[in-house]
Amino acid sequence: MELDIKNEVAALNLGKKIRTLRTQQGLTLQEVSDRAGVSKPQLSQIENNIAAPPIATLIKISKALGVKISHFFQEETSEERIVVVRKHERHGLKKLSHHDHDYSDIGYSYESLAYPMADKHMEPFIAEFAPQEEDKLFYNTHKGEEFLFVLEGRLEFKGGRTSHILEPGDSIYFDSGIAHALRAIETAAKALVIVFTPK
Repeated sequence: MELDIKNEVAALNLGKKIRTLRTQQGLTLQEVSDRAGVSKPQLSQIENNIAAPPIATLIKISKALGVKISHFFQEETSEERIVVVRKHERHGLKKLSHHDHDYSDIGYSYESLAYPMADKHMEPFIAEFAPQEEDKLFYNTHKGEEFLFVLEGRLEFKGGRTSHILEPGDSIYFDSGIAHALRAIETAAKALVIVFTPK
């Protein structure tokens, strides 16, 4: 199973793309670590395709390197202003093993829905969340705002001092600068997630 995780992360080539950008800009691991607020060991693991970065960490790294998060999902730069991404064309961390389900060690897997368009203001994803114990929740924080619409299952959102149970058809919009975490309740849950990151 661990090999499957490494293969999925390697197939995305996130690590190579991050390292290439970093070296092109003449930055050290420590400099990008400081700019992104991500530990140097974690950044090194991401660059070496050992660790799967959560969306929030990828946003922080992209900002530190002066690119949009979509840069890491694009095969090549496109000037298209209308893009269609077919179901089988989605890019993301979608086959990571976590017990009997496909999740990363961050508690969810994700697929980018509009990666071919460059310089966009929103990043839409389909995310699948694993059921988790409350004490194992992974809290994220980054500049911007997020919108989440539950498609399947039940999700618990924890942010600030609040907690909300979300059912299919429910949505939540929040300031992503607030430390937040999500977990599925009882069985896997799926949601449309749209992240807005300011320039």
